[in-house]
Amino acid sequence: MLDIIFAFFHGALLSIGLIIPLGIQNTFIFYQGAVQETYSKALPTIITAGICDTILIILAIQGVSMILLQMAWLKLTFFVIGFCFVTYMGFISWRTGNSEYDKKFQAYSFRKQIIFSASVSVFNPHVIIDTVAVIGTNSIEYFGVIRHAFALGCVLVAWGWFFTLAYAGRKLHQQNNKKLIILVNKIAAIIMWIVATYLVVQIIQEFY
Repeated sequence: MLDIIFAFFHGALLSIGLIIPLGIQNTFIFYQGAVQETYSKALPTIITAGICDTILIILAIQGVSMILLQMAWLKLTFFVIGFCFVTYMGFISWRTGNSEYDKKFQAYSFRKQIIFSASVSVFNPHVIIDTVAVIGTNSIEYFGVIRHAFALGCVLVAWGWFFTLAYAGRKLHQQNNKKLIILVNKIAAIIMWIVATYLVVQIIQEFY
């Protein structure tokens, strides 16, 4: 029983350390929480991110994602798609920041939230590295039910963090701090372009 509890908290603490740093996924969730009319309208973003992270964590713990990323063509495809998407998202965020505060433009629709939330989760190199290299590696020492407890700790922290992040964004919206929201948008764009540059470097190092 103690082994199960230890594994659960190991997964939870590990997930906390990996998920808190500001990145594309976190920025997008926070931003949608801030610009949607109500908290419930940001749920598509939160739930999609939670499902994507859950799947990635399970794949990493089972070792499937590591096997897939060893396929050179698949890895190259992942990096190229990720670069195109992240670059595009950066321009969208920067352009929105340059315009006047327009809630209808900034608050994504239900369908668009799902698409973009899934994209910033699946095509985010930081998320992949965290799940495959860190969570997947740390799970190797556990087996059976104990490994499931480790996975549960990781998953619960991810879901809790996404709900909290969107709620924090909602609180910002209620304060009607337009300048701060635009600043978040600018920061998001810069982070996305840094990630895009990182992907280019990875492509060059891996395939040339």
